[in-house]
Amino acid sequence: MKDFRKFARDTIVLFDGGMGSYIYQKGVFLNKCYDELNISNAEFIMSIHQDYLQAGADIIETNTFGANWYKLSRHGLERKVSEINRIGVEIARKAAGDTAYVCGSVGPLGVKIEPWGETSFEEARKAFKDQISVLACAGADAVILETFQEISELEQAIIAAKQVTDIPVIAQMAVQADGKTAFGLSVEDIAERLQSSEADIAGMNCAVGPKAMLENLELMVRHCKKPISVMPNAGIARFYEGRTMYMTTPDYFGVYARRFIDAGASIVGGCCGTTPEHIKNMAEALRQKTAQQERRVIQVQKHTKSGKSVKPVEPEKKSGFARKLYAGNFVTLVEMVAPRGNDISRQIKGANLLKERGIDVINIPDGPRASARMNGMALAANVQKESGIETLLHYTCRDRNILGMQSDLIGAASLGINNILAVTGDPPMVGDYPDATAVFDIDSIGLTHLLSNLNAGVDISGKSIGHPTKFLIGVGADPNSINPEREIKRMWWKVDAGAEFVITQPVFDIETLRKFAESIQDFNIKIIAGIWPLVSLRNAEFMKNEVPGVFVPDDVMNTMRSYAAADDQFKAGIDIAVNMVEKVKPLVHGIQVSAPFGKYSVAADVAKPVLNT
Repeated sequence: MKDFRKFARDTIVLFDGGMGSYIYQKGVFLNKCYDELNISNAEFIMSIHQDYLQAGADIIETNTFGANWYKLSRHGLERKVSEINRIGVEIARKAAGDTAYVCGSVGPLGVKIEPWGETSFEEARKAFKDQISVLACAGADAVILETFQEISELEQAIIAAKQVTDIPVIAQMAVQADGKTAFGLSVEDIAERLQSSEADIAGMNCAVGPKAMLENLELMVRHCKKPISVMPNAGIARFYEGRTMYMTTPDYFGVYARRFIDAGASIVGGCCGTTPEHIKNMAEALRQKTAQQERRVIQVQKHTKSGKSVKPVEPEKKSGFARKLYAGNFVTLVEMVAPRGNDISRQIKGANLLKERGIDVINIPDGPRASARMNGMALAANVQKESGIETLLHYTCRDRNILGMQSDLIGAASLGINNILAVTGDPPMVGDYPDATAVFDIDSIGLTHLLSNLNAGVDISGKSIGHPTKFLIGVGADPNSINPEREIKRMWWKVDAGAEFVITQPVFDIETLRKFAESIQDFNIKIIAGIWPLVSLRNAEFMKNEVPGVFVPDDVMNTMRSYAAADDQFKAGIDIAVNMVEKVKPLVHGIQVSAPFGKYSVAADVAKPVLNT
């Protein structure tokens, strides 16, 4: 057999079809680790390879798409990375014999990497190296990096592959029907990034059916002179009676195989939902082409970013809150929860009271405890307009994909909401609607990066947005974490991403806060302590036992228990909060006081010792 590079240069290459979806179609449900089938049911995987070879595939992919440390660890199989990948190649090699090629399949890690998550580029490259080195050593003719949604993760995988092997690397992104990835990167930008990478072949797979894939291919060939691969799904997945179904027919795939080649593809194949029948029709369509398709030579046009470079707004000029914080003033915030309906009269009245009492900022949570309430941005805009007091808007990653987040945040900037607290968000299961779905494209670290990008005048794909935003970026932290090392590590990631201040969970123990402040003293970040006035013994018991990240010490509980009357418990709770404010002042740059049951006057009373100082 020819070397695969030469074969791919001289021939239109036909890959196989879906592996995971075909395994599912054959009755193996999703609670099983499909990669582990290489060990427990090698004959079954062998039969799938043979089906695709009989259909006419020139190259088959190993059953190793998810066989990296991160994904296998979810099944307790992290120690079997080497074994699963090695056997995956051995099965495919045995099936292919001397008549077909074997390509090692590598998918995304299944975790968010920088700048959108806490996994570093170095850690990501290590995981990719661990997998790819085994695939190459076991005898794979090439490696395919497929179904990547974030270009920086794909680039790290390419770097890793080139550091451990010299076999060809195929790098494929998942692009939606609108010609953009889930992170908003266009086909043109993908093409240029892959053109400048060390990948041997660039391409796209998954996400869409043949029609949208062809449209995306026609864009890609204009900006990439490398060989291009396309492997669409069998249409959009449909869910029927508990099963995932794909409706695009094999005949339709045969028609589009010719169109892909005419449009400039060098490698074609199928992804989710495609079967040996789809590949058989593609093979027949390619055989009917009587002459080798003349290769297109496209002049690669490098996009240049138009416009002048923008200068980010200086931190102290972002908002009145920022000016006070950076001037060294002790700041005071009071939390205001949005109503469940559309009547905000109580909140506006409370905002006016807090402004009169000297509170600096109103802190507005975003669906706290996964509850359904008025949109926090709407309340923040109305409070600022009606009361003239600044707001700090919590923004959660739970409810929107990354494109929606960017749109919201640009909208917030236009409304004059410049103080943002980036939070991951409570999962729906803890709230009023446990069956609601969550998005979590990114977590608070990724959201902080997104805000920093907007402050630098660019969107998530690096394109200019014109005038930069001027967000003062805050994050949350849990000084009471049962895993303090991880909490500090995440805190550093947030600071590195651009966080300028941190608000802690409610603090009832001064020594816990002191240790936390000391552990991040080199991070150059402002600390605002959370203060929660307990209003009853029952409230104290709830905080101690049911609110994650809150530690209520025994002496506080004993104080609350020492009073029988409700009024006395309330007064004791307020006294505890006032005492805590006085204790935390030397350690932090400000406080955030919760308003129990919307009692804003109580919150202002708690903050009184530090107002106007």
